[in-house]
Amino acid sequence: MPEVDEPNASATADAGHAYRAVFISDVHLGTAGCQAAALLDFLRHHPSDTLYLVGDIVDGWQLRRKWFWPQAHNDVVQKLLRRARKGCRVVFVPGNHDEFARQFDGHNFGGIEVRNEAVHTTATGQRLWVVHGDHFDGVIQCAKWLAYVGDNMYEFTLRLNRHLNSLRARLGLPYWSLSQYLKHKVKSALNYVTDFERAVAAEARQRGFDGVVCGHIHRAEMRSIDGTLYCNDGDWVESLTALVEQRDGTLALVQWHHAAGSDARVDPAAPLNKELA
Repeated sequence: MPEVDEPNASATADAGHAYRAVFISDVHLGTAGCQAAALLDFLRHHPSDTLYLVGDIVDGWQLRRKWFWPQAHNDVVQKLLRRARKGCRVVFVPGNHDEFARQFDGHNFGGIEVRNEAVHTTATGQRLWVVHGDHFDGVIQCAKWLAYVGDNMYEFTLRLNRHLNSLRARLGLPYWSLSQYLKHKVKSALNYVTDFERAVAAEARQRGFDGVVCGHIHRAEMRSIDGTLYCNDGDWVESLTALVEQRDGTLALVQWHHAAGSDARVDPAAPLNKELA
């Protein structure tokens, strides 16, 4: 097993920080679907000792096709750099969409550590393996061209979803996700998610960890799989979710609500689910 870093418990930031750790992934900066304004607001309300960026923070796949980088996306990068300068430990674990960063494993850029995988130890002593998770995706590993096709189809669905929700907003209806609806309706998609979750949890268990934190499939979840804690922090394209560790070691998924059809205004985070402290 390759060596991975663990946070130094004695080197935590000041006690005024609300959380010991925050985990976010699948931001997809560089795409129109990225909810950058909502993420900025979430980060402002969730200071932490450690911030884990669990892959697909920047969407290199889409940027290679067409350059898209509005000011809000640049603001997110500046916010992350500023957080690192102010003493927060920021750990970037690249995913498949920002796999270009994997060659910099072990390097530090502007205070942000690049690690192809990491270990987080909670206040209660749980050792969590932190990894994006694309290595457990059979499509990525065996037919990457199919993953590119699926990615383009997903972008199309998101564009259609934005137009649909603009209409729903004018009618006074709440936000509704077309892509998530399709995922839940297609049996093969549900089987894919279940297989992914079990594969990641099994690998974490084999490596001797108490649990795993990952992203990749854009589906926030926290549950025990055969005695191993599986945590997926979701995404910042549709669900706007993150995993947080409270000061007492309690882990929780939170969802940052936004106004229908817009990411410009958000409401306080609400717990989605909780596991053992």
